[in-house]
Amino acid sequence: MEIRPGIQLASLSDIGCQRENNEDNYSYWEPAGDEEFRRKGRLAVVADGMGGYEGGQEASRLAIEAIEDVYAHAGEGDPQAWLLAGFQTANERIMAEAELRPELQGMGTTCTALALLGRELYYAHLGDSRLYLVRDQSITRLTRDHSYVGRLLEHGLIRAEEAEAHPQRHILTAALGAGMTITPDFPELPIDLEDADTLVLCTDGLWGLLKESELLQTVSGREPEEACRQLVALAKQRGGPDNITVELLRIAPNAKS
Repeated sequence: MEIRPGIQLASLSDIGCQRENNEDNYSYWEPAGDEEFRRKGRLAVVADGMGGYEGGQEASRLAIEAIEDVYAHAGEGDPQAWLLAGFQTANERIMAEAELRPELQGMGTTCTALALLGRELYYAHLGDSRLYLVRDQSITRLTRDHSYVGRLLEHGLIRAEEAEAHPQRHILTAALGAGMTITPDFPELPIDLEDADTLVLCTDGLWGLLKESELLQTVSGREPEEACRQLVALAKQRGGPDNITVELLRIAPNAKS
């Protein structure tokens, strides 16, 4: 796919050092037609599947396909509504597939999706994949982890430094495919972006091994493609026990679409 001017885009997914298959998935989509592009902008998604050798791959694939399908065919509404509708459809498709194929029962996936319309950022999120905003010399996590440890942290029962090494930090409290009712997180209003802002979508195979300061240092001052390579290499140097996926979108100067 040819990417229109306005952003720099790079992405990389790696099986890691200890897994036999890659259950992560990611995608980037934009409409072919200029008029539809002005209305829908850009869509990027990262998903981290779970549920056994085949189940995790299938769940993350179904999630991304469903969200892209809903977003691409949406009529009335706005990007935020289309993202949330995509999450609902993804959840339904994953559960329906698990019903048809008993060997896939219990599969599910995290999912973090963003839509970029001009310089307005919309997103939807479920699970513990993350979306960061790197601006100037600072990094902000826009999503919260739907996990057991994330809940302990939110209630002040543990400190942030304890959460990083907690033995139950990978236990999710929400995911696509985990139940009929889902409640994705999303911003009340779109977020206005600026020149050179970089959006970082990643799975826990990356953020679980790097501090936010290291993410910031690696992303700042590097072209997105090189930053992706460096981030994955760092995670693998530290053992790479999980699949590693990262997608970077950087706002080009004077970008309007």
